[in-house]
Amino acid sequence: MQLPSLSEARLLIVGDVMLDRYWFGDVARISPEAPVPVVKVTRSEERPGGAANVARNVAALGARVALLSVVGDDEAGRHLQDLLQAGGIDVSLHVDAAISTTVKLRVIGRQQQLLRIDFETWPSHEVLRAKLVEFEARLCDCDAVVLSDYGKGGLAHIGEMIRMARAAGKKVLVDPKGDDFSKYAGATIVTPNRAELREVVGRWQDEHGLARKASALRTELGLEALLVTRSEEGMSLFHATGAVHEQAVAREVFDVSGAGDTVIATLAVMLAGGAAWADAVHAANVAAGLVVGKLGTAVVSRDELDAALN
Repeated sequence: MQLPSLSEARLLIVGDVMLDRYWFGDVARISPEAPVPVVKVTRSEERPGGAANVARNVAALGARVALLSVVGDDEAGRHLQDLLQAGGIDVSLHVDAAISTTVKLRVIGRQQQLLRIDFETWPSHEVLRAKLVEFEARLCDCDAVVLSDYGKGGLAHIGEMIRMARAAGKKVLVDPKGDDFSKYAGATIVTPNRAELREVVGRWQDEHGLARKASALRTELGLEALLVTRSEEGMSLFHATGAVHEQAVAREVFDVSGAGDTVIATLAVMLAGGAAWADAVHAANVAAGLVVGKLGTAVVSRDELDAALN
């Protein structure tokens, strides 16, 4: 499969951003204070996470990308801004002095995640309203919109965003969160993983049951398509014209964190570049197989994806 030219594709990413911090170290003993390992930290790393990781993946594929979100007036927010700008992303982070930037701190010992600590607060209504105004202004400069919902409060106006973007003729891709998908009604496509879909539609017994429940949800929400990522079972696209199933790419799974970001970023870039649904899903599946072999929130470059597809 030949990748289309992606350099002219323009994406607008909106959602919950976070700073992913990694502390790496050695584990040689158990603490005398409690039955937990003692990690002697030898190095640290910081990477953009959440919607910011989606933006990084879009940029790595060679497309043009703008990111719109909210951060706190703190060191983490400023560092996130610097990291994104250094990555060639047109970033607009609205500052809310009343909150702290979301930070996920992971402690890694012997290449295994031992602990994750989250710091987060919800943004204020006034900052979110200002972000909505900028969102509407930026719609004319994009081909597609990705709404990355991590359930941190940054997409309180997601229903209005979907209506605005669709009225402007833009494709809208949503990475969902929670058990209420009604707020995503009218989007082009929603991309739940297996567990997220099960939380909304209940369990299914076989492939026919999955198809029936997924198709019913797609119709109920007025979506063009529903993409279910299924871990070792690959992914399935349910569309008005039928279903497309992709088998998982056989690779050693090292870390699944951020894999959903890579999937929706690849899907969005392919669709914005004019690819058909089947080709876009195939590329997203191959990209997912690449990124789970990397540690932490990572990206797949256009060259990596091109080589894997061929």
